[in-house]
Amino acid sequence: MTRRQFTASTAAAAMAATTPAARTSMGIATTCYMTAWRPKDCLEFMDHAYSLGAGGVQMQLTSLEPAYLAQVRAKAEQYGFFIEVMGPLPRRDTAQFEAVAKAAAEVKALCLRCACLGGRRYETFATLESWKEFVATSHASIKAALPVVAKHKVRLALENHKDWTAEEFVKLLDHYRDIGVCLDTGNNIALLDDPMELVDALLPYTISTHIKDMAVKRYADGFLLSEVPLGEGYLDIPAMCAKITQRNPKVRFTLEMITRNPLRVPVLTEKYWATFPDRSGRYLARMLRAVDKHQSAKPLPEMDGKDAAAQKKYENDNVKLCLYYARTRLKLT
Repeated sequence: MTRRQFTASTAAAAMAATTPAARTSMGIATTCYMTAWRPKDCLEFMDHAYSLGAGGVQMQLTSLEPAYLAQVRAKAEQYGFFIEVMGPLPRRDTAQFEAVAKAAAEVKALCLRCACLGGRRYETFATLESWKEFVATSHASIKAALPVVAKHKVRLALENHKDWTAEEFVKLLDHYRDIGVCLDTGNNIALLDDPMELVDALLPYTISTHIKDMAVKRYADGFLLSEVPLGEGYLDIPAMCAKITQRNPKVRFTLEMITRNPLRVPVLTEKYWATFPDRSGRYLARMLRAVDKHQSAKPLPEMDGKDAAAQKKYENDNVKLCLYYARTRLKLT
């Protein structure tokens, strides 16, 4: 059975089998629900994740109050969940970051997942100078964060978040030896990195994951990029997960299936290249060949045209399909 056939042939079974009795060790991130639902309470999200048969959660903490954190920890123990906490890097003041790091330790989080950039490099920065300012700010934030996480004995997991190319990110990680990585399997496609080469490059640093499959199509200014249910895209998810497990058997897999309109990656525009002075045309040529080779035969996911109820169901069904794939194809039980 091919990866593309898997989901299509098992969708009905997946819908019927997402119960606590049909469990997988794969967790889900709150960012799986950033379009229609947008969960606002950790306890509610944990209940939802358990109802789908997930094995853990990656989430922002709703409250840092000790009583609330005790409830979060108790629920994680009740459900047999792992927890990874999401939060921003410190900027000018480290007080809030320290509070989150302390709370992460109190709920026994495996790591504190952060990212340097909240958006996308090619959309956020129009000039090389603005990118260099961001680089300097990122270094300052990381320097401020490291003693805080060391104090509270929680690992910092920095995500490759459509900001650093693989080469740039490895240099950053080698400069700060105590940083771990939240390895996102799909993000760096938007920066023209080969997905498997990206995994290979970041394996030595990986302590957390965002597992996602990706589909692509051409459009006038470049290519469209979409998260799709595991097994429906062009990434070799089984091979990626096997490599991660072989390198670090303790890494827990977390799903980030974002259901939204396709992202436009405008690689044929001048602005896209403003912050990539060291990227040669071979990266562009290689990626466009990959897009042409793996171009999705069916429409990419779309939220437009669906009412609120349909969007919410579509979003949740995609998560269900991914968890079913994790349990039955990846054997994450």
